[in-house]
Amino acid sequence: MFNTFLYNPLLKTLMFLYENAAFHDLGIAIIILTFLVRLVLLPLFYKSAKNQLLLQKIQPLLQQIQHDHKDNKEKQAQAMMELYKTHKVNPFSNFLILFIQLPILIALYKVFMGDFSSIHPVFLNLINLQDKSIVMVGLAAIAQYFQGKLSLPKIQEGKELSAPERMGRQMVFIGPVLTLVILTNLPSAVGLYWLATSVFAIIQQIYINKTVKI
Repeated sequence: MFNTFLYNPLLKTLMFLYENAAFHDLGIAIIILTFLVRLVLLPLFYKSAKNQLLLQKIQPLLQQIQHDHKDNKEKQAQAMMELYKTHKVNPFSNFLILFIQLPILIALYKVFMGDFSSIHPVFLNLINLQDKSIVMVGLAAIAQYFQGKLSLPKIQEGKELSAPERMGRQMVFIGPVLTLVILTNLPSAVGLYWLATSVFAIIQQIYINKTVKI
């Protein structure tokens, strides 16, 4: 089922793009495929990013509820659920979205780790996508850093950050470091996909930051 509905369609789409839309450049085909995947999953990605931003913005209200009802966990839970309902936030939606995306990410990983011996694997006549590339890895990590940075709310002057907020800001740095560690030993085709999807995510996050109000 995995091969039938995910791996094979993605591989065939990549080959079709390579032959018909990417000027026989594997890198361009990967970028187009990344765009198509992001487009298909746009509602999920948008909901996930919007939900995360809203959760961050209502953190002060959540902390106030926790303080006001610290001796009554039942009232605290009721007040928090009412707050989530008022601002249309589902605190568990990100886990569901991640679960849905995971099989697609695995399929894409298998596609980009495949044998490209039958096609020209050089991107813009500069980078062999079958080989490792520290340049591609570095660009992917930088793009991920800016994506994470854009998802953080501005710090109010004099405000002390809560533990979850501090952790969220630390993840902005931890994510790119993990990207460096993971992608360093993989073919640069995987790094190109990661870079392309991060760039699309940055554009989406800029739009969300300008439009989401609470």
